Amino acid sequence: MKALVFDRPAQDAGATRVADAETPEPAPGQVAIDVRAAGINFIDVMARRGDAGYATGWPFVPGLEVAGTVRALGAGVKGPEVGTPVAAFTGSGGLAQVATVRAELVADIPAGLSFEQAAAAPGTLTTSALLLSHLQPGDSLLVHSAAGGVGQALAALARLKGASQILGTVGGRNRVQSAERAGYDAVLVRGADLVAAVLERTAGRGVDLILDPQGTQWLASDLELVAPGGRIMLFGNAGGAPLAPVAAGPLFAGNASIGGFSIRGYAAKAPEMVAAALTDVLAKLSKGTLQLEPTIVDGLDHAAEAQQALADGLGTGKYVVRF
Repeated sequence: MKALVFDRPAQDAGATRVADAETPEPAPGQVAIDVRAAGINFIDVMARRGDAGYATGWPFVPGLEVAGTVRALGAGVKGPEVGTPVAAFTGSGGLAQVATVRAELVADIPAGLSFEQAAAAPGTLTTSALLLSHLQPGDSLLVHSAAGGVGQALAALARLKGASQILGTVGGRNRVQSAERAGYDAVLVRGADLVAAVLERTAGRGVDLILDPQGTQWLASDLELVAPGGRIMLFGNAGGAPLAPVAAGPLFAGNASIGGFSIRGYAAKAPEMVAAALTDVLAKLSKGTLQLEPTIVDGLDHAAEAQQALADGLGTGKYVVRF
């Protein structure tokens, strides 16, 4: 089979290639999937850079979400049947013609939903749904990196959950329009005046839930912006800089809390939560209550270009490779 391979840590696509690889067989408890579409995510870039905890070794096959048809079942797995259209959270190895995954992380694709649409669900949409588990109707929300795939999905899902105000931030003005189209009430460029701009739009109260994939780079600002009793969720480290320690004083002073999020952690220790969220977002996509139109990349040969666009801050929205 063909697979996208990172040969070694690299800041660009110089160590990325499409290679022949041995076709995997499902281990006990696993499902093998003939991949028809696979999501591209910023986590691919983090793995390619060699950030700690992402690539398990070299060479490494990235890809944390796929859609396709069941190829084979491992021992002890009773379904879904061979040939069934499914989506799955793979964690890694998804950017290949065949992927294997724990059966608990596989969900049927509803009738009428394309593989390309379904491929955005296991990572991007499921991550967004789980991150918003703390959002209550009437709450306000601030999302950093609002123009990316997860950022756009968060706006759509937060609206469905009844958020009262949805604010987004982006790294440059060239990304504002893309985030605005996703449904944010206002999109701000991150900079020295960010705190003042958000407080102005929230009448000085701040925001109930802040979702931040920028590591701790903007944590000081987040702590100034979180409303009393509010929550900050850190769910990535896009810049790759060392994480700063968190001081308890501002949490006490603001009656605030900080949490961390990793969908891989959920997949490892609470796969039923990932499966439930995946099934829910697939149903929303099928019914049309949730819409997310990915940018289609035709073939693994072009996957590295999309990953580099994300690395350079030029890509917006969700990228999906079509096989």
